[in-house]
Amino acid sequence: MNYLAHLHLSQPNGESRFGNLLGDFMHGVQPHIYSQTIQAGLANHRLVDKFTDQHAQVIQAKQLFSARRRRFAGIIVDVSFDHFLIKHWSQFSDLPFARFEQSVYQQLEGLLAKMPDSMQAMIGSMVSHRWLDTYASLSGVGRALDNTAARIRFKHQFDNSIEEVQHHYAALEAHFLQFYPELQAHVRAHRLELG
Repeated sequence: MNYLAHLHLSQPNGESRFGNLLGDFMHGVQPHIYSQTIQAGLANHRLVDKFTDQHAQVIQAKQLFSARRRRFAGIIVDVSFDHFLIKHWSQFSDLPFARFEQSVYQQLEGLLAKMPDSMQAMIGSMVSHRWLDTYASLSGVGRALDNTAARIRFKHQFDNSIEEVQHHYAALEAHFLQFYPELQAHVRAHRLELG
């Protein structure tokens, strides 16, 4: 899953949210240097990723994409699913999205100094440019995907992948709506951050 889903599936405190994002920035990181709360968040991140990667709805969603973009289907699905999470936010959260987002930015900004360098740079940019807002619109999803494509150092055909999201929009939304409640239930059942 992408950043928004990991944040949504965390506990409502800064260290949990730090840990739930840390899984994407583990190169050279020693997890034991962090608090138990951050480590539990990291474990939750890994639980979410494992469940997501093996879920039939996610596998089927990835198969929607053309052969030229199939290599990047996981990224496209992750970002698209964040878009659908915002679109259907009230179905999955009692807290209004604007309040959730603001608390996330404040909490993460307060912990930037503790983060690994690569995470500091990425999360710092997320906070200052309010990345989570961008997933609300398809144009924002397109920009997020193209920014990811621009960071890839080898030759690829990932650019303008938003056209495939638009083409398969209804199918992707249906896959998300089947999948996400099951992911929430999986996280609740394992209670990795609740002891």
